[in-house]
Amino acid sequence: MKKESAPSKKGVIPLGDRVLVKPLEKSEIEKKSAFGIIIPETVDKEKPGQGRVVAVGEGRFDDNGKLIPVRVKVGERVVFSKYSPDEIKLEGEEYYILSESSILAVIK
Repeated sequence: MKKESAPSKKGVIPLGDRVLVKPLEKSEIEKKSAFGIIIPETVDKEKPGQGRVVAVGEGRFDDNGKLIPVRVKVGERVVFSKYSPDEIKLEGEEYYILSESSILAVIK
């Protein structure tokens, strides 16, 4: 039985193992290291991106035809490779579509 992916609030359903992410605003991302060192903006540009998952695809199929569902969930905060996302605009807001394999971590 095929699992149906729910559309996001924006009406977008990512295909396969892709994920729709709303990038976090600069004010939402911590600018200090764990030791209290302030990180300059020039260094910050080299860091991976961060965002909140808005929608996920149903997953990808392995070589045997078995569906492997996407592991991240809507609402989770994620860190992703800076160079991997495709940028799109929906209703004037910026979003990223990226493959699940480009997600480096989930921030709890």
